[in-house]
Formats: sequence, structure tokens, C-alpha cells
Amino acid sequence: MARPRHIPDRRCVACGNQFPKHELHRVVRTPDGLVMVDPSGKRAGRGAYLCKSLGCWERGVSRAGLERSLGVSISGDTRNEIMDYYHRVVAGQSLVEG
Repeated sequence: MARPRHIPDRRCVACGNQFPKHELHRVVRTPDGLVMVDPSGKRAGRGAYLCKSLGCWERGVSRAGLERSLGVSISGDTRNEIMDYYHRVVAGQSLVEG
């Protein structure tokens, strides 16, 4: 009989709740120092996770939750790109699921 597969948990940087890794969205600081959303979850670099909640994305991006976790300051343009990703991808998934 096969053993059940281990599902790793990660913590949302905004609300602090733990979720299975596949339910969260990863934002990564690459070795070059760029900050971007990592849809694959496999890009090299320091990662931080956000859950599907709009409030968490707003807190993580605007109140320095991501900056603290990634150890880098995030420019206004990058903040806008991250929030655009939320509105295009994450919010659309939430509407389909709910």
C-alpha cells in the first residue's frame, strides 16, 4: 500500500494563517534582486506567500509584509504589477471557485 503524499504547508505573510502550499501564491525575490509573482512556485530565489484574500494582498504589498519577508524594498511599479496580477489571476480564480 502506498503512503499518502506529504503536502507542505506555508504561511501567508499578511494574515499569518497556514495553508497547503498549492493554495497560496508565491512572490519571489530573484538572485538578481527583482521582485515578481512566481506562478509556477519554482523560480530560484527567496519566496513569500499570500493567500487568496484581497485584504491579504493589500496588506502584504502596501504594509511591507512582502518587503520584510523578502528582505528588499519594493518599488511602486512593482507593487502595481503585483496587485495587477491579483486582479487578473487570483480574483478571477476566486469568482470561478465560489
